[in-house]
Amino acid sequence: MAFYLAKRLGLSAAVILLVVLVLFSLLYLIPGDPATIALGPRATPEAVARYAEKMHLDEPVWAQFLIYVGNALTGDLGVDVFSDRPVAEIIGERLGFTLALVSAGLGWAVLLGVPLGCLAAVRPNTVFDRITGVLSVGTIAVPSFLVSIWALLIFAVGLGWLPAIGAGEPGDLGDQISHLILPAFAIGLSWVGYLARMVRASMLEVMGENYIRSARAFGLRPNKVVFGYALRVAILPTITLIGMGFGGLISSTVFAEIIFARPGLGKMIFDAVMARNFPIVQGGVLVATGLYIVVVLISDLVIAWLDPRVRESL
Repeated sequence: MAFYLAKRLGLSAAVILLVVLVLFSLLYLIPGDPATIALGPRATPEAVARYAEKMHLDEPVWAQFLIYVGNALTGDLGVDVFSDRPVAEIIGERLGFTLALVSAGLGWAVLLGVPLGCLAAVRPNTVFDRITGVLSVGTIAVPSFLVSIWALLIFAVGLGWLPAIGAGEPGDLGDQISHLILPAFAIGLSWVGYLARMVRASMLEVMGENYIRSARAFGLRPNKVVFGYALRVAILPTITLIGMGFGGLISSTVFAEIIFARPGLGKMIFDAVMARNFPIVQGGVLVATGLYIVVVLISDLVIAWLDPRVRESL
């Protein structure tokens, strides 16, 4: 297990280093001087010179990259162009809103998608199985931004059941939860279908194994066979999908946070792109990528811990 952990950590570090290299290259892939691009075309030569010195843009490219990597390792993601505040501080203020939204969206998708897939596999080729299949394909096909718009129009504007925009009053947990329901529903709906289809396919494969037939032949209760034996094995590929779903939902939060005006990481990156605030863009993308890699790493370690065959195959 320690060797497997070391290999996964090394692979994760390599991916993060590659992402840092790509983010650092953004300033030089865009035509024009990085300082002028960051400050705008109306910046004075003195302001451009001060910014270039402050951001070490007057150094060689390789030295700038080493400085950028060293600062990132210490948590220094740069300084906001407009407010002159540390990027890490700005991201810290927004990160909690995005994590709450992603956790809520993926949480309700897991609570609904896994039982649906399990029940569909237990009753294959029945009306319930066909309805589950149609709903799964339908939820997967609908993009999250479209669900966000219609959920806003129906439940917030039309019916007035839930608040439309914002993240709720600070310190008021009930108000924050009510503001979280619609965006979490919008980004998690498609993952209900993904999870239901994955669990159904895995369960059907496991239900045909010899040890499941033996358990049934010994007269064990159906619930014991399904949930005690079959689901414990069939859930392993779903754990990987949940880890990948976390990363997918981070990208989906961009649309939800824009539509519902939530002060999260996705909206912050979008606003920074529109304003050409590259330190915010670089820091936000780096943090989002790091979160995705950490969650995938945790899911891989959980699978390796539950299934020794994964450790032995590497």
